[in-house]
Amino acid sequence: MKRRYAVTLLVLALAAGGVAHAQDRFPRPEFKSDYATPTLQVPNAPDSVYEFIDLGVLAAAVIAMSAIALKLRSRNAIFVLSIASLVYFGFIRRGCICPIGAIQNVTLALADPTYAVPLSVVGFFLVPLAATLFFGRTFCAGVCPLGAIQDLVVLKPIKIPKPAAAVLGVVPFLYLGLAVLFTAAGIGFVICRFDPFVEIFRFGSRLEILAYAGVLLGIGVFVARPYCRFLCPYGALLSVLSRFSRRHVTISPTECVECRLCEDACPVDAILPPAGGAAGGTGEPRRASVRRLTVSVLLIPLLMAAGAAGGKLLEGFFVRLSPDVALQTALAAEKAAGTADAAEETRLFRESGETEAALAARVDRTKAVLSIGSALFGAFVGLVIALKLLGLAVPPANTSYVPDRAACVSCGRCFRACPQEHVRLRGRINSPTSLE
Repeated sequence: MKRRYAVTLLVLALAAGGVAHAQDRFPRPEFKSDYATPTLQVPNAPDSVYEFIDLGVLAAAVIAMSAIALKLRSRNAIFVLSIASLVYFGFIRRGCICPIGAIQNVTLALADPTYAVPLSVVGFFLVPLAATLFFGRTFCAGVCPLGAIQDLVVLKPIKIPKPAAAVLGVVPFLYLGLAVLFTAAGIGFVICRFDPFVEIFRFGSRLEILAYAGVLLGIGVFVARPYCRFLCPYGALLSVLSRFSRRHVTISPTECVECRLCEDACPVDAILPPAGGAAGGTGEPRRASVRRLTVSVLLIPLLMAAGAAGGKLLEGFFVRLSPDVALQTALAAEKAAGTADAAEETRLFRESGETEAALAARVDRTKAVLSIGSALFGAFVGLVIALKLLGLAVPPANTSYVPDRAACVSCGRCFRACPQEHVRLRGRINSPTSLE
């Protein structure tokens, strides 16, 4: 029954993909060659019916994945739905619209009142977030094509030392902060520019991105889902929301027998052992835990202040990353040298008909945003580090082996490792009402 259900999901996803065709998606790529983007005779509509079809497929896939992971508890069905999502959202829809990249669209809409974000993009941004609040990171299980393609290559996962994993876990939040800052300041959509798998989905030719994807997939053979765990900015948001999810995937369908087999089965090292020892029995360990907790709380404002100061020091560097600032500098250099159109960028700017006053207004806005945003970015990074330390200081409260809600991607690989799951499956097979 489960196998037939999974195959049906695959057929439905592929059938839905058959009615879709390629179209322009936001944002347009930034070309650094002499390629000229053709002028459209008729403006694109803010939303197209195909994008709402994509949104419907996304919602259906997330609901189906949540039901499979929490209720059906079938790793095989999760795998099949992952393949279907990879085919549809990855290769048929070419990785766009993407909830990860939608972070930038939503940020731009909040920062620039003249930009109207398409409703379909808002939907792609919100649906996985809402689902995570109810069911945990089931979107990451395989609905996300970036997660699905990495899940395929996991063969011999190894455990990363906890301190190293904790340090690397800060990187997605740093990436998230930079993406928001750069979008608000008009520097660019860095998430889309450095999407590691978009060139695979689109059979593209950017060799540096293809090499980047190859490195990640090569690492992914031994370190499961390296992009999901240590780079993805949307995963950072989902990890926070998943801590508060109403329901979450469980390792055992019934009472845990503490066999520890799930620890070896989990490729992303997202199993929390039972609490004990560190803050448990004796008075001294408890006092030590309270001291660590107190120090961690006191560090929050200090690390935020230090981060804000460090971010402010980076303001000049961030300003120089702006294409508008670089263009204004090139124009000024040409004026000083008495030349014109010496660079391709300045020639294209003059051909566009835009005035230097309009360019200067954009540059002023970029500098104004970065003047405040760089300090806020640094304070955000300081807060993330402080909360990571606080999390390490707080003793665990679980009494059996449970998934780490923030780190668990609901892949279901731990199901079959649990002996209680085998008992459940035997009961279903032997049940007179079973259809299997």
